[in-house]
Amino acid sequence: MSNMVSAFFALFCFLLLQSSSCRGSKILVVPVDGSHWINMKIILEELHSRGHEITVLRSDKSWYIRSDSSIYTSINIPMLEDETDRDFYIEMIQDVMDRRSYPAFIRTFYQQHLLTSIIGDGHKMLAKLSAKMLEDAVLMKRLQDTKFDIILTDPALTFGVILGSYLKLPMVFNVRWINTGEGHFTMAPTPVSYVPISGSQLHDQMDFLERIKNMLHYLYGVYEQYVVINPAYTELFQKHFPPGTDLVSLELSADIWLFRADFVFEFPRPTMPNVVYIGGFQCKEAKPLPDDLEAFMESSGEHGVVVMSLGTLVSALPPGITEAIAAAFAQLPQKVIWRFEGEKPSSLGNNTRLVKWLPQKDLLGHPKTRVFIAHGGTNGMYEAIYHGVPVLGLPLLFDQFDNLLRLKVRGAARVMEVRSLTKDNFLEALKDLLENPSYRNNIQRLSRLHRDRPMSPMDTAIFWIEYVIRNKGAGHLKSAGFSLPWYSYFCLDVVVFIVVIIGAFIWGSVLVCRLLCCRKSNKKMKPE
Repeated sequence: MSNMVSAFFALFCFLLLQSSSCRGSKILVVPVDGSHWINMKIILEELHSRGHEITVLRSDKSWYIRSDSSIYTSINIPMLEDETDRDFYIEMIQDVMDRRSYPAFIRTFYQQHLLTSIIGDGHKMLAKLSAKMLEDAVLMKRLQDTKFDIILTDPALTFGVILGSYLKLPMVFNVRWINTGEGHFTMAPTPVSYVPISGSQLHDQMDFLERIKNMLHYLYGVYEQYVVINPAYTELFQKHFPPGTDLVSLELSADIWLFRADFVFEFPRPTMPNVVYIGGFQCKEAKPLPDDLEAFMESSGEHGVVVMSLGTLVSALPPGITEAIAAAFAQLPQKVIWRFEGEKPSSLGNNTRLVKWLPQKDLLGHPKTRVFIAHGGTNGMYEAIYHGVPVLGLPLLFDQFDNLLRLKVRGAARVMEVRSLTKDNFLEALKDLLENPSYRNNIQRLSRLHRDRPMSPMDTAIFWIEYVIRNKGAGHLKSAGFSLPWYSYFCLDVVVFIVVIIGAFIWGSVLVCRLLCCRKSNKKMKPE
């Protein structure tokens, strides 16, 4: 019996040591501020709880990434210019709304053109910042001497990718957006016949004209990458990296892409072995609300509550729009909680409560919540799916139009144009969502599918981060296609070779036939 106990204890210790073999690893984190940081911080909290030592590289003017934290050590880096303030996004909303007045086929191109100018200037700034970091001898020595085991970065901003490659660290991406669109378009085959390009606002069931539009968006993305973005880094790569290095090659060198997506939400498409899907990893069961909010929710009775929030970057809509929304809310039997900053609308009803901050996850998980009014940010969409709450979408910027389209196609959302919003059409859409059970049934079905998985998205993310640490990379999962020149990737050299062979065969056949015909003609002429 004692031998069995000893054997069991030895086995338990072995498993314990195996499970913790990479705990205490040193992780360098290069995040992106704003809502992206909300996602990254959740992963860092879990890594910290497992005993990893975390160092975060942050801007000295960061909005949300604190310099003092109990879960990580921070290293401040100076920004080259003043960071964009929030008013910039309010101005950009107006620019986008102006472009939304164009015909449906071309307005997405106008929106993309608006982003191109921002992308071009942004990458020039990021290239300068990256060069400044690599040339900071003190910073580089500190990072090299620390002997990090891995770098975890969000490639929506490129200096994490550049720094990780320069330090030759195994690299894990916490990713959805990269350079010109969704990360899939950089690292996986993308048949434009059924995979909608980022910003096209198309679904995967396209007719002929929509496929033309999709192809044009694809070509525009290629133009952005190789004409607008890549040249910004030419000098940097020539000075600090081997010949032939470009931004895409550095991005493709990442060992694991932790992709903030789930095909319950995304349209199915080709993918790659080193892509791990963690969509909705930030979602959790609802916690009890503060007493005042709980009392407000319960006071709604059988009618329930409508929750409205427009995310972390966008603080307010144009005044005329907010007045129309407030007037529509006032005619509802439901109570309304509205995350709002700015001057209180004059048409606000007694049933509506304005707050500067709200516990969004906990409100969406409350049994009294009936509808979620949102701008279409990825975090909010997954939280709505997780808790099974139908959505009324008011897309304003970036990927929000595409995100809301995905829910609309699945019958779980209504989407409105903010520029043409009135009290009447907003109220009609809201009542449709409240009174038509199909919306709730559809999103609750998505919720069941999203939750039905063998391992939680968070556990999946942590496993693969630690997998890269344990194995010092995951090079065996990278496709050989990443190292091929473009003409080999598309087999254009093979096509040219086959065309030449066929052409030579046809030319030779014609030449032989002509020779035979000439000989036959000569033989006929001799007897005569």
